[in-house]
Amino acid sequence: MPKLIASFQVDHTRILPGIYVSRRDRVGGRWVTTFDIRMKRPNAEAAVHPNAMHTIEHVVATYLRNSFFADKVVYWGPMGCLTGCYFITATEEETMPRDIEKLIRGAFRHMANYRGEVPGATAVNCGNFRLHDLAVAKLEAKDFLSREWRFEYPKARRIRCGGKTFFDA
Repeated sequence: MPKLIASFQVDHTRILPGIYVSRRDRVGGRWVTTFDIRMKRPNAEAAVHPNAMHTIEHVVATYLRNSFFADKVVYWGPMGCLTGCYFITATEEETMPRDIEKLIRGAFRHMANYRGEVPGATAVNCGNFRLHDLAVAKLEAKDFLSREWRFEYPKARRIRCGGKTFFDA
């Protein structure tokens, strides 16, 4: 069996909403950081509905790519499990979750208060333009903003057995 990638080695039963560093790489002299923007507790509460998540993807991506941080944005998109999104940045300095908290809160406030047509939600601009739900996306954004956010993945628990130490992650 192939080695599990880093994001599958995190104990998802203990993740709470917040902003986490999923991975960090040095590429061409810049820090490329993949942030886990976790909106829901995995496996403990309902995931974001696909239509709402698609709308969050369009509205928040548009916000981020038009923000003061636009030149550092590489990617914004949903996780397959629909409990959050990945935000990938490229910066000169190491960027930490607290460094982007204000930006992400602003993006979700924008989503929560968004009025108008969903950006890019046309047959010409989107591969599934009918898969949107602005009303539910706004509710999900408000819910995420109302939660207490965490900024570090839960620490692995150490288990000692037979003189050996094991980690739960």
